[in-house]
Amino acid sequence: MVNVHSYESMGTYDGPGLRLVVFLQGCPFRCLYCANPDTIDVKGGTATLPREIIDMAVSQKPFFGKRGGITLSGGEPTLQAKALIPLFEELKQHGIHTCLDTNGGIWNESVEALLQLTDLVLLDVKQFNPTRHQSLTGRSNEQTLKTAEWLHQHNRPMWLRYVLVPGYSDFEEDIRALGEHFRSYDNIQRVEILPYHRLGVHKYEAMGWDYQLKEVKENTPEQLAKAEALFKEYFPMVIVN
Repeated sequence: MVNVHSYESMGTYDGPGLRLVVFLQGCPFRCLYCANPDTIDVKGGTATLPREIIDMAVSQKPFFGKRGGITLSGGEPTLQAKALIPLFEELKQHGIHTCLDTNGGIWNESVEALLQLTDLVLLDVKQFNPTRHQSLTGRSNEQTLKTAEWLHQHNRPMWLRYVLVPGYSDFEEDIRALGEHFRSYDNIQRVEILPYHRLGVHKYEAMGWDYQLKEVKENTPEQLAKAEALFKEYFPMVIVN
């Protein structure tokens, strides 16, 4: 069984083309800006047979075209890596492009096997500076960087994603350090800068949680342009989503 939070049909932000996006339940990170705090607790969600997800993807395949497919997001999908392996194996048999949106913070044999089956990994690097990463997510970024290195060594296609949070992940020295670290990774097809937004704040209120970034305002066009210019010094393809 796969523990599913929700679905999005015809998604355009989580991988190439039109995609069926499956948001899975549970995440070990505690990102201060998390837009889906209701996906964090592993006890939420709906137990779903992999067959249901496969049938849904196959029924939508005519809309995917040559570029689209299915993206597993979250939460953190690698928490359920073992259950996802047969799912991805069968999706491959149907010729459906598979994409995994992950923070890269979990590693075991099942995660490794799942990544070997994945056509494209969207790797969310929350912060390159280890101290600031800990403050922002409650976790170390050590495994995320190891996962990125594994993807590089095994030549697995990857998009690097970076949420630009004012006062938390927009420091020039941190972006430059990230750029220097990853600039030689020829498996990185593009870098996506994701603007910070407050769309999930109402969920915190509904859940009785305190949203800790109340004072943080959304990015100005100037902040986004500066970050884009910095990333473009290190990577040929940079997109502001």
